[in-house]
Amino acid sequence: MESTGIRVSEDEAPYLSLQDYDSAVKADNSRLNQLGYKQELSRTLSAISNFAVTFSIVSVLTGLTTTFNTGLTFGGPLTMVYGWPIAGFFTLIVGLSMAEICSSYPTSGGLYFWSAKLCGNDWGPFASWLTGWYVIFFFFHFLFACPLFLGRICLYELLFREGDTLLPSQAHSNGVASLDSGQSRLQQLGYKQELKRDLSVLSNFAFSFSIISVLTGITTLYSTGLKFGGPVGIVYGWFIAGCFTMLVGLSMAEICSSYPTSGGLYYWSAMLAGPGWAPFASWLTGWFNIVGQWAVTTSIDFSLAQLIQVMILLSTGGVNGGGYEASKYVVIGFHGAILFIHAILNSLPITYLSFFGQFAAAWNFVGVFVLMILIPAVATERASAKFVFTHFNTDNGDGIQSKPYIFVLGLLMSQYTLSGYDASAHMTEETKNADTNGPKGIISAIGISIIVGWGYLLGITFAVTNIPHLLSTDNDAGGYAVAQVFYEAFKSRYGSGVGGIICLGVVAVAIFFCGMSSVTSNSRMVYAFSRDGAMPFSSVWHKVNKQEVPINAVWLSVCISFCMALTSLGSLVAFQAMVSIATIGLYIAYALPIFFRVTLARKTFVRGPFNLGRYGMLVGWTAVIWVAIITVLFSLPVAYPITKDTLNYTPVAVGGLLIIVVSWWLLSARYWFKGPVTNIDT
Repeated sequence: MESTGIRVSEDEAPYLSLQDYDSAVKADNSRLNQLGYKQELSRTLSAISNFAVTFSIVSVLTGLTTTFNTGLTFGGPLTMVYGWPIAGFFTLIVGLSMAEICSSYPTSGGLYFWSAKLCGNDWGPFASWLTGWYVIFFFFHFLFACPLFLGRICLYELLFREGDTLLPSQAHSNGVASLDSGQSRLQQLGYKQELKRDLSVLSNFAFSFSIISVLTGITTLYSTGLKFGGPVGIVYGWFIAGCFTMLVGLSMAEICSSYPTSGGLYYWSAMLAGPGWAPFASWLTGWFNIVGQWAVTTSIDFSLAQLIQVMILLSTGGVNGGGYEASKYVVIGFHGAILFIHAILNSLPITYLSFFGQFAAAWNFVGVFVLMILIPAVATERASAKFVFTHFNTDNGDGIQSKPYIFVLGLLMSQYTLSGYDASAHMTEETKNADTNGPKGIISAIGISIIVGWGYLLGITFAVTNIPHLLSTDNDAGGYAVAQVFYEAFKSRYGSGVGGIICLGVVAVAIFFCGMSSVTSNSRMVYAFSRDGAMPFSSVWHKVNKQEVPINAVWLSVCISFCMALTSLGSLVAFQAMVSIATIGLYIAYALPIFFRVTLARKTFVRGPFNLGRYGMLVGWTAVIWVAIITVLFSLPVAYPITKDTLNYTPVAVGGLLIIVVSWWLLSARYWFKGPVTNIDT
């Protein structure tokens, strides 16, 4: 099959083996001589060292820290969150153009030398003079600015260190410590503090960021993105889904600031729907939320089991080398073992989970950064920028030719990945100052995931040269696109795909912690929902042990997730229908309280410390409309002609859940479930 991208041959690759090192240096020296210069500097920098110099000068820690006030002053969070990817995109375009010129004129003079060569004999001297002095003035400014800002930071530390140490004492009155703002608000809402409130804003963020886990969602559903739209659908669809997801997150964060309880979405619906509708609103939202979360945990841990199977397959020779292909019973065994380990970890005190959550967030962030650079750097064949940013794949093999239709189907990868951030809300009863830190956790998890996820997508897509081959079940990875990309990248350069398998191991660790955090979020939702008497045997599930962990809720969550995965043994179609609730069911639960906020509670909603001000209604309505749109889009057929094997069973699964929940309400629950029940006198 002919490749669909522009390939860079091994001879053109900038990373050479040790055997070719001397010849590479001679070639570089020769090119410098052709440009009229002697080789006077020591040519010893590797590609990584070259990258490191520029990356250290870009230094996001430096730039963001020193100019953060500017972002707050001009536009605030909205400008910063959306302005960053916009500026980043156009900066990348500038960088690509510079990289092309650098490849032709690799000299230390850089910009001014390029200007001289590109402007010709007439304008060359003036162009290089002008460019050169601009560059020099920039470097002088940079050299003066960095020590200046460092000095300001040191001065701030010296002046305010003592004042900072006095702050805790100011939080006391007559020797009695004041309540944490989140705990105080929880008491106002009528609940006792039963869980240990030990999470910082970083830990709260880490749980949502680990559940979103771009390494998990993108890796497991990249094939869907390639199939429906290819690079264009992946690169641009990510930002479209990301922008609307941020609006959903902003609306949720505003509500979370007013009602920081572990119940999260269903509690919000009760408070916002008013006394008349509160019981039914919380019942409907709660069951969509909890079943959606169980489906999320099922799909996460099942995807890890499948990835382990693919890693074993590649380690034993791959499909074409007689590698071991695990049966569905072995895969379900892997899934059960993973869930069991997650249950054990979630039985530990929240202090340990806080550490694991922060480690998982760091692993996801560093893992994305390493893989997005390593994979295209190692690959001997890479796609061109034109292919990555303009190629639209319509060869999906499913009888769908309409480009708009194909594009929206490709959004599933992005929307599935960017979910699960309600975890920050479910962890609020264990988070310090939850009325401000819970919303921060939601928004920061979404924003950072959008940015690092796009980088990961670009890194993988630049290593894609033959889409039909990656999607074919006849390749070494059995059709697992990302695994095949990693494996081929290392095998083509080093003759062995071991490095690619190790990279898949990095992803596997991220998926493992993603599943762990998902169980944590599940268990808190079960704890809160049963505390209000909404579940069968509620008195069992909301019990907390001596370590202040809802232990029974943990084990219930993993058991139900395992039972949901058992459907894969009978019918893959049934299993896919089950896990489809992970995206649509969960987003319906997200939209319900937002809908009540902008309709029934539009005049009565009391804003918390974090709020959207006059933009709350606009953002809320946009979020609700987006969820309605994706609910319809993801229920559409994904293949033609439609048969029992190609039918999209998502509407069947979601509709079935709706029928069960509403029927249960009409026949029984409306007589005994009264919505959230306080356990202290307010």
